[in-house]
Amino acid sequence: MTRIITLFCIFIAQIGFSQSAERYLEKIRNNEALSTAFFQQMPKGGDLHHHFSGSIYAEPLLERAISEDFYLNLETMAVSKTKPTNGNWETFSSLKNKGKLDFYKQQVMQTWSAKDYNGVSVPSDDLFFDSFDKFYATIDGHFAEGMLELKKRALAENVSYIETQLSTIPCDMNVADLTDFNTKLRQAAAQKDEKAVLKYLDQLYKSLQQKDAKKYAEDFNTNFVAKLHKELKIDDDRFTMRYQNFVLRFMEPVDLFKNLVIAFISANDSKLVAGVNIVSPEHGENSMNDYWLHMVMFKYCHSKFDNVKYTLHAGELTLGLVQPEDLTWHINSAIYTAGANRIGHGVDIAYEANSYDLLRYMAKNNIPIEINLTSNEFILKVKENRHPFSLYKEFNVPIVISTDDAGILRTNMTEQYVLLAKRYPDVTYETIKKYVYNSINYSFIQDASVKKQLLKDLDARFKTFENQFSKN
Repeated sequence: MTRIITLFCIFIAQIGFSQSAERYLEKIRNNEALSTAFFQQMPKGGDLHHHFSGSIYAEPLLERAISEDFYLNLETMAVSKTKPTNGNWETFSSLKNKGKLDFYKQQVMQTWSAKDYNGVSVPSDDLFFDSFDKFYATIDGHFAEGMLELKKRALAENVSYIETQLSTIPCDMNVADLTDFNTKLRQAAAQKDEKAVLKYLDQLYKSLQQKDAKKYAEDFNTNFVAKLHKELKIDDDRFTMRYQNFVLRFMEPVDLFKNLVIAFISANDSKLVAGVNIVSPEHGENSMNDYWLHMVMFKYCHSKFDNVKYTLHAGELTLGLVQPEDLTWHINSAIYTAGANRIGHGVDIAYEANSYDLLRYMAKNNIPIEINLTSNEFILKVKENRHPFSLYKEFNVPIVISTDDAGILRTNMTEQYVLLAKRYPDVTYETIKKYVYNSINYSFIQDASVKKQLLKDLDARFKTFENQFSKN
């Protein structure tokens, strides 16, 4: 009985500490300096919408390009280890000898990231999506440095888990004899003939199995992810990382499906590869034309690997970027057709057909929305009351707060919570705390004991954090 009373007293005391933190946040939420200090120290759980290459800051990438004397394209600011045959390229050592290095360093920083962005030189969405190819050569072969950078930064701002989207160059498995399926698939998709699409996908799947798609997944899992993860000692008592394999929307259907199958096998066979995703601009030509086809591909792969989780970029669109009718069905299709376990961005939800029913379905079936405030503001110009955050909150859709591409966007998890508190005054501390726990509860971590330990660790972190406010 004495132990029960003691535990009850501790529980009551902790509620008091939480209420003290709540009162302090209400006092300082409109003061950006004070709220930044508050959220910098607050435990933030996990970052579930996280692109590996886009989350590394430009400074170390540029330093690597200079130290390894890459070639720089003086027009586009792209870099290459070897000199391409087309374009105006010079080595960084040459630029240094000519006294031009500092000038081009500034140009590179402004092209590879949102640093000093003035909204005039190039549209923000173009700058964002075009930047990846420009700096990728500095990441290729240097994944270890990137992983350690991300871990170090996460620890510094009290983030205990990252679920990052990480893949290598799509496999080169030859499927040239199957390219006529691109036409067949698109013709069937144009008629919304799901039965025909599934039949063609089944034929492709059997061919891929004969070509041993599994060996590509095994190579990725064993010789890339597991090797780096173990050698770098990524997981420890303060931090955990898991990975999402992904496919690229702009690829031709057969190539995309080939890589999707490999991604599903990868996630099915590895506890480190937690899930699958699809990336690239949603408003691109292939992305728009093949969107429904892609959703059916996910549905098909789910039928083969029903334990694999997947989150889909869906509804990262806004009025003016695409035609109004294109805003009405992408999230619907991602959920009802593809069966997504989480939705990334979901910005066009207000325009989706039967959006109230869709929101109720997400809430009832615990399908979280990954909210990326800085990203949506920079790329889509959607923020504050125009952002659908309040709509998701109104319908009790599970919410997780994420960064998207912190390196390119020059942001971090702390800033996401600062923006959340400042822009949405009805979001209480307890609600924010719930979002933090959501980031672990709705993660794709396969090992239940790992998730349980992260939640236990989060309890301890919040206790330490909230005790600071016991005298406020």
